[in-house]
Amino acid sequence: VQLQASGGGSVQPGSSLRLSCSVSGLRLHDAAVGWFRQAPGKKREGASCTSESDENPYYANSVTGRFTISRDNAKNTAYLQMTNLRPEDTAVYYCATSRSIITSSLRDPRYWHYWGQGTQVTVSS
Repeated sequence: VQLQASGGGSVQPGSSLRLSCSVSGLRLHDAAVGWFRQAPGKKREGASCTSESDENPYYANSVTGRFTISRDNAKNTAYLQMTNLRPEDTAVYYCATSRSIITSSLRDPRYWHYWGQGTQVTVSS
């Protein structure tokens, strides 16, 4: 299973970015998808995650109302639409996928099996 994340960049506060995660070797339709981020000196944290059913996706409090997770099963690709970006959103963003993660564990990176290489998002003026 391979994941390829893309779409990061350097933007000003208030800008938008859309991250993409192309998955091969696993049918995304049958798997949970998550976006995690890790800022320098901090632990990796869940930004937004969704189960196979896409019911009740998880959003970290800090991104609720600004980030939206989605997927295109036909393209086997997941997305994270990020709007109104803030300097505190600066981090390396990783996509992950796994089968059969219970909803209460979605936000915990320890439960995810497959990871992409990360894409840098930098928000500064």
